[in-house]
Amino acid sequence: MKNLFSVLAIACLTLSCGNDSNKVIETSNDITPSTPKNIIMVIGDGMGPTYTTAYRYLMDDTNTPKVENTVFDRHLVGMSSTYPDTNHDYVTDSAASATALSSATKTYNGAIGVDMHKNSVETVLERAKSLGMKTGIVVTSQINHATPASYLTHNESRNNYNAIANSYIDEGIKADVYLGGGWQYFLRDDRNIVNEFKDKGFTYIDNYQSLETPSSDQQLLGLFDNKGLPWALDDSNKHRLSAMTKAAIKQLENKNGYFLLVEASQIDWGGHANDIAAAMGEMDDLAKTLEYLETYVIKHPNTLVIVTADHSTGGVTLGANGVYEWKPDVLRTMTQSPSAITKKLEANKITYDLANQLFNFELTENELSDLITVKDNTLRDIEITAITDKHKAKKISVNKALYTAVKKIIDERTNTGWTSSGHTAVDVPVFAMGNDREKFYGYQDNTDIAKKIFSLLNNN
Repeated sequence: MKNLFSVLAIACLTLSCGNDSNKVIETSNDITPSTPKNIIMVIGDGMGPTYTTAYRYLMDDTNTPKVENTVFDRHLVGMSSTYPDTNHDYVTDSAASATALSSATKTYNGAIGVDMHKNSVETVLERAKSLGMKTGIVVTSQINHATPASYLTHNESRNNYNAIANSYIDEGIKADVYLGGGWQYFLRDDRNIVNEFKDKGFTYIDNYQSLETPSSDQQLLGLFDNKGLPWALDDSNKHRLSAMTKAAIKQLENKNGYFLLVEASQIDWGGHANDIAAAMGEMDDLAKTLEYLETYVIKHPNTLVIVTADHSTGGVTLGANGVYEWKPDVLRTMTQSPSAITKKLEANKITYDLANQLFNFELTENELSDLITVKDNTLRDIEITAITDKHKAKKISVNKALYTAVKKIIDERTNTGWTSSGHTAVDVPVFAMGNDREKFYGYQDNTDIAKKIFSLLNNN
């Protein structure tokens, strides 16, 4: 009977006691300890509830009558509010929300690990480090971007990128693993922070292939691009977040436990750009990361994974213009981002064959004609404007005009709508798996998530 109960409990953990997915996961017979030894905090930047819904429909097997569940559905436990402490305006930025998630402190938009009076506040990563745990961050942005910075340091403005990078050394090294982008900020003419990390005993890598090489007892700094990483659709490893997360966990595992922050940073960037194709590529990268963590938790039941978003971005709508349908078919075929498609359309003569090859689906005559017209008209505007105002002419962008046209084709094909190029104030989903996941059930504020993590750390 005990063995049967264990099997049922593990099944509930994996499938959320009611999921109709056919996914089967190997499990261990380990007894779950009372308090998690390892805590993994995952943030889908900008990932409001519409993004996880869109991903479900994107991954749907159209040959079956049901819409299959995804890893997000299997582990949904609640919702979270995201508002900052700024005169009840309700809409947060990533810095204020990350500070709330990292420190349980409401603050102003732009604040990095500081309160409304710009005083430093302790973060859960700092607390974990002080307790002798290993710590790490894995992001697809630059590692000194708003979210990771709000766990690692303290600054009055998220825009002080060089100062934030400097603080990763100057305020003491607070993590054992840093993986993401950021050459521009860490390999500067005035300061080579990479060398400073190496002088402190860190192994430095600058390509994904090297993620496999460091030994598990080494501290690790990995920077893989100038700022953020390429879009998942365009990157050499389309599941780079998953690869980096696996490598980080390998480095962090130890007898005292670890705290790891993982951020799918560029879901937000897709939302800001109103780019559904790029955003879904980032969602797939995050989903593959969570599927790995799903199996990891089963094999390491002393681990807790919490997943949420800092806010939602773009006001994306599945079913626009009063039409009762959303059709992700073309998104399933695309092999590169709209941004990459745009660059090639700008650099080459737009032909039927080139456009079909780039989009990886067949364009209509009207769609092709629109692309050609947009490019020709923009080039003509530049030429005419330059006659009287060369400075103004330089501000007219063929790339920007074509990018808008490319996204328009995809939005019309899928019937996707957008209400904003910024953030919105909607509540965001909360997911959890592993030990003590039930603590995150139901509605909560983003500060409550940090409070619960602090409590778990204090019980270790």
